[in-house]
Amino acid sequence: MDVHGTVAEGFEPVRDAFVRNFATLGERGAAVAVYREGQRVVDLWAGTKDVDGTAPWERGTAQVVRSATKGVAAAVLLLLHQRGQLDLDAPVGHYWPEFKARGKERVLVRHVLNHRAGLPVLDRPLTPEQALDPLRGPEAVAAQAPAWEPGTDHGYHALTYGWLADELVRRVTGQGAGAWLAAQITGPLGLDLWLGLPDAEAGRVGRAGRVEGPEPAGGLRSRPKRSVTAAYEDPASLTRRAFAAITPFPDQNDPAYRAAALPATNAIATADGLARFYATLIGDTAGAARLFTPETVALARAEESAGPDRVLVVGTRFGLGYMLHGSASPFLTPGSFGHPGRGGALGFADPETGIAFGYVTNGFRKTVTADPRAQGLVRAVRAVLGL
Repeated sequence: MDVHGTVAEGFEPVRDAFVRNFATLGERGAAVAVYREGQRVVDLWAGTKDVDGTAPWERGTAQVVRSATKGVAAAVLLLLHQRGQLDLDAPVGHYWPEFKARGKERVLVRHVLNHRAGLPVLDRPLTPEQALDPLRGPEAVAAQAPAWEPGTDHGYHALTYGWLADELVRRVTGQGAGAWLAAQITGPLGLDLWLGLPDAEAGRVGRAGRVEGPEPAGGLRSRPKRSVTAAYEDPASLTRRAFAAITPFPDQNDPAYRAAALPATNAIATADGLARFYATLIGDTAGAARLFTPETVALARAEESAGPDRVLVVGTRFGLGYMLHGSASPFLTPGSFGHPGRGGALGFADPETGIAFGYVTNGFRKTVTADPRAQGLVRAVRAVLGL
């Protein structure tokens, strides 16, 4: 396997781990980038651009990152709060009056970010065509009754998180989350990261698809414990219904899907774009001042929800919009915050070490929160730092 790119002195173990992913874990095409104190120390790519093709992955090849999108969308909401435009402790209905229906008057903005809103499912799932309409998802969530008393428990809002976040941004700014992100963050910073792929960038994005490989050690495995298996198999469970809020799920290689903005699932990024995004949240990078104040970083990674997750059926930890380091989703240290994408992608920041990490792939595994390829790379970074 020809691996392209560079690693800074001392970070060679990350390259070794990246090579192992191709040699032993069924990787087809992927890239990884790591920043330390705002400087890029790892920038690697290899394999094929398309999961089912032969054209090489090139510098600048991008992929859909699935639920790693949630960490990008969270930054939009937290920046609006940082700028005084969004009150985390205000009812969602203060900004979105139609949302108050069916017992949701006490759902707070905070509950959207910490997965305590009680709205992970839709009684009437959307079709793929409906899901791509920026009005239909928010309308469906506004008409939905909570599955539990908002604020009292947590459960992963796999798809509905995106419509909740998008409509809040639209009500506050007049723009959807994707447009605001492009205008305020990714455009000015020159990041290869999009929530709503422009036509001009479509040729850079590889085809993604399912791949098989050895079972991961940790997280939600391809052979999980019986309670998790039962939850995914039961059509009436919150687990099954949360991931079926769009039925059937759209083809992630469809140009229409990529061009839409679904802030829970369909951001498209290069590994460098995702890593530099997180690097700029926590510190200055070349030509760009940090985005989050220390107070906002504290909000992102302060534990808001922890314990058994009503949807994922394992213990999860969330701050405001971000997964936190834990057994279901290991990052670098207990102070890390970020978000995995189901089946592969991962982005996170670790303020104590100054590390920001981005990994993207065209091969989706059965893993939900802790893909073995990403975890091997994280362990290599941890070893480099002596953690």
